[in-house]
Amino acid sequence: MTVPYWVEDAIFYQIFPDRFANGDLHNDPANVQPWGSPPTSWGFQGGDLRGIIDKIDYILDLGVNAIYLNPIFLANSNHRYNTVDYLKIDPRVGTLEDFHALLEVAHSNNVRLILDGVFNHCGRGFFAFTDILENQAYSAYRDWFHVNKFPVDAYSPGKAEDYKAWWGFKSLPKFNTNNQAVRQYLLNVARYWIEQGADGWRLDVPNEIDDDSFWLEFRNAVKSVNRDAYLVGEIWTVEPRWVGPNHFDGLMDYPVRDAVLDFLNGGFLTATGFADQVEGIFKRYPRENAYAMYVTLGSHDTERIYTRFNGDLNKLKLAFAFVFAYPGAPAIYYGDEIGMAGGKDPECRAAVNWNPESWLEELRGWLRTLISLRKKHAALRRGAYRRVLADDRRNVYAFARVLGDEVVLVVLNASAVRRHLRLPVKDLGWRDGLILHNLLGFEEYIVSGDWLVVSVPPWGGIWIG
Repeated sequence: MTVPYWVEDAIFYQIFPDRFANGDLHNDPANVQPWGSPPTSWGFQGGDLRGIIDKIDYILDLGVNAIYLNPIFLANSNHRYNTVDYLKIDPRVGTLEDFHALLEVAHSNNVRLILDGVFNHCGRGFFAFTDILENQAYSAYRDWFHVNKFPVDAYSPGKAEDYKAWWGFKSLPKFNTNNQAVRQYLLNVARYWIEQGADGWRLDVPNEIDDDSFWLEFRNAVKSVNRDAYLVGEIWTVEPRWVGPNHFDGLMDYPVRDAVLDFLNGGFLTATGFADQVEGIFKRYPRENAYAMYVTLGSHDTERIYTRFNGDLNKLKLAFAFVFAYPGAPAIYYGDEIGMAGGKDPECRAAVNWNPESWLEELRGWLRTLISLRKKHAALRRGAYRRVLADDRRNVYAFARVLGDEVVLVVLNASAVRRHLRLPVKDLGWRDGLILHNLLGFEEYIVSGDWLVVSVPPWGGIWIG
């Protein structure tokens, strides 16, 4: 097995550091915005590593056991995808000592932590690129990037023409990873933070380094330090080539998110269409990688799920009920558990309001229940995935997770009408007279012959076991 053993049991919580919690006022920039200001692409609000440490009890109370941090290295933006120094924690986030303190409190509570690795491009302040800006054609680093012509102009308005940059943004010059010095530098960075104690990397836009040999070397470099480090790639489509022993353990499973939205939020998919889509995605990947996918309803790059569902609590709960029963490592984008709203970035990167009166407590309680049950039932984490019913007329989808004798049956009603259903359960090993329970409620059921009769509320979901 090439995938880390712990990933199938992982429940992730993604944190955008500048907006989660401010634990150290002394490292705030002079022009720090008031906490909770409307999020912008330029303003800092003071979130830091000490803030995460201060709120670790909140994270643990939710039940998650893995954290994914957006970039924390020195950069000139609040998102920090324009890295200036890959070997230094941004002082506005904290110090290396703060990072070690966060790792210590996380690991002592059996919580793993992965970092965001931006290796396709850097910021204009990165030492090799500033050397080019200073020395132009005479720079010793001219081959670290893809320079088209000199002089290099990195600051006038418009798209980059003198050099390759991510999507043409002058602030994000693209590395030349064919250069062995560049490659060695990036591999050293990858190793260094695993040596510091990080449990893996989420790789930003890895498909833009379309070089299998680079990613194999990267994987080998990371796994040479910790064979159980998790590598997850930001790939937005279904592309099996990016997983396996030469690439990543899993991917950010945005296609599953898209299917959930198309099924529950617009009716673009029927129950059968949804079943075909999510089961088809699962089947495209080798078993160990399918169970190591990072399955999320939101991230720093998407509209908030609360906003996508127009604040419909039932749809929110139903969507999460599916994600936490689907194979892979389910993930929560910070604040989604309390109903934070927001459009596409930067709106989806708002600061957490730590006043519980502002929280959608019913949703948070629901997620705590889903997480607790997922931890309790190994079938939800490691079990086989089987369709039981896809009914287009009633817009109902039912599937089972099966591990040995343990079975959890999941029923989703994507309609505004209560549905009374007769589900075939013989193939699940459930026999006549067996008494079952709704794990998410109080209902009791009894198998009659080869069938189970259940009632599912509108826009509701049940887990039966």
